[in-house]
Amino acid sequence: MAPTPKECDFLVIGIGSGGLAAARRASGMYGMKTIAVENSRLGGTCVNVGCVPKKVTWNAAAIQETIHEAKAYGFSIQETAPFDWTTFKHKRDAYVKRLNGIYEKNLKNDKVEYLNGTASFVSKDVVKVVGQDGQEQQVRAKKILVAVGGRPSTINVEGAELGINSDGFFDLEKQPKKVAVVGAGYIAVEMAGMFHHLGTETHLFIRHDKFLRTFDPMIQDKIMEEYRRQGLHIHTNSSQSKLEDLGNGLKKLHYKDDDGENTMDVDCVLWAIGRTPEVEKLKLENAGIELDDKNHIKVDKYQNTNVDGIYALGDVCNAGMELTPVAIAAGRRLGDRLFGGKKDAHLDYTNVPSVVFSHPTVGSIGLTEPEAREKFGDSVKIYSSSFTAMYYAMMEPEDKGPTAYKLICEGPNERVVGLHILGQGSDEILQGFGVAIKMGATKADFDSCVAIHPTSAEELVTMR
Repeated sequence: MAPTPKECDFLVIGIGSGGLAAARRASGMYGMKTIAVENSRLGGTCVNVGCVPKKVTWNAAAIQETIHEAKAYGFSIQETAPFDWTTFKHKRDAYVKRLNGIYEKNLKNDKVEYLNGTASFVSKDVVKVVGQDGQEQQVRAKKILVAVGGRPSTINVEGAELGINSDGFFDLEKQPKKVAVVGAGYIAVEMAGMFHHLGTETHLFIRHDKFLRTFDPMIQDKIMEEYRRQGLHIHTNSSQSKLEDLGNGLKKLHYKDDDGENTMDVDCVLWAIGRTPEVEKLKLENAGIELDDKNHIKVDKYQNTNVDGIYALGDVCNAGMELTPVAIAAGRRLGDRLFGGKKDAHLDYTNVPSVVFSHPTVGSIGLTEPEAREKFGDSVKIYSSSFTAMYYAMMEPEDKGPTAYKLICEGPNERVVGLHILGQGSDEILQGFGVAIKMGATKADFDSCVAIHPTSAEELVTMR
């Protein structure tokens, strides 16, 4: 006889940022009996192999940049000791482990029952959970949320398994002397920048002639130009055919780029070609849940799947924005709608700010210029500015980094429908301007704000 299933109001599969937000809202705020299931470390991609360890590593790379630039301000820093990758990695791991513990504590504080195991659907309201010890139990839930996230995509190249993916970046115990990063999205661009500024000879292989191709063309051009100025090696219009182990710690990458066919010996190849939803083990077919052609769970604006009582959010669904704050916001609104009586609560996926932790950082919200012109035609007006931030005033011309801003406005009132910024501090500057754009600010609203001087951000309220 099968064991009697556990019963609950709300079952959350996946305790990353979005799943945790929804579970805590349902149980902690609305008193729903909630069970959450996770088969790996708590916190999902962001905490363990994403935003958090990435930003810590970016901080280290930024410090190295500052050390290099300090001589322009009169500091006699002739040479620093090599970056201690191993010590840094262990401290970063300890920080992530502390966050795992905080997540577990938060679940307990909000009375969410936590099951450590792998979940799969038995039917549309019953899920089987296989624990790490192999023990099975079933959970029957009135409502079920799927928030299992994604994983790095694999590439069809002979010997690809000899390389690593973005998860493996955080497992590296030693710093590679020479690395090939394959990919053109923000993960590839960020990791290539971090490798380079920490002292690794870095080669970035991209399929086309530009990277960050979903961003505004100004961003693409400026970051590409800056990476080359800094000394990163960018291989455009490239493809890879084979990776082989040379047996001496090195790998040989066979590739083709604008210069023809070639090979390169490297310590490490990092595949950063995108991410794939983590759905294979869920047995979604047992519940009749529909997927799109990229294996994302189909949802509407309320995070509803095609099956009544089953919901999905975060990287596993087809909402199109794989960002931690988006998953958190969607999770909280779902909890409010399902259990808090807020029948129309849902996340507005327009005008979501995003940042690339490149060198320098990039901030973007709203439409790119091509998107705006396609949508609004001749009613679009562009304001842009490129300048050298005061920080670089003390430096030689060859050491000065770029700053470039663009405002995209639409209609007779010049409503701001896009803002794209590149330069020091762009990650912090964007948040406040994001609020303004979300509220429907116009160019006149920007102009009416008195500038803070001397800052780079003042350029956004003084453009003509």
